[in-house]
Amino acid sequence: MKFEDAISRIEEIIKKLETGEIPLEESLKLFEEGINLINFCQKKLNEVEQKVEILVKNEGGEVETRPFDPSLGRTEPQM
Repeated sequence: MKFEDAISRIEEIIKKLETGEIPLEESLKLFEEGINLINFCQKKLNEVEQKVEILVKNEGGEVETRPFDPSLGRTEPQM
């Protein structure tokens, strides 16, 4: 499943649940499906985050890559 497809399905589930017209049993199944899709999306986002690198110019004017550290909101030099 693609990330975008999972997001679309989550949106569909939310709309159905918000109507309040679905029987409890079906609501629980949809809720469980939504949680599974959210976990899938979170896993994909974590995988992508680990691969993200930002191109920056070093002091010599050359372009190099540095891993992105989301906790710092900036790049850290590779050692």
